[in-house]
Amino acid sequence: MNTSSPQPPLPDHLSVDPRSPHHVAAVFEHDIGIRFNGKERSDVEEYCISEGWIKVPSSKTKDRKGQPLKIKLTGQVEVFYL
Repeated sequence: MNTSSPQPPLPDHLSVDPRSPHHVAAVFEHDIGIRFNGKERSDVEEYCISEGWIKVPSSKTKDRKGQPLKIKLTGQVEVFYL
């Protein structure tokens, strides 16, 4: 994406949802990778490194606002810039 601007430090808790208080738009200007329990994941919508969890969307199930339901998985979370 944009490699000319410096990369901000990766937060401990990050969400892709712009309505979330844990959304940091500056981080999404760069490509980031998430490794969960040793495997790279591309479907993570929210993570917390210190608590050791990620949230991924459930299959086709939606909540009452039409957003996909998320499943919380616990394990070792590693986040890095690509």
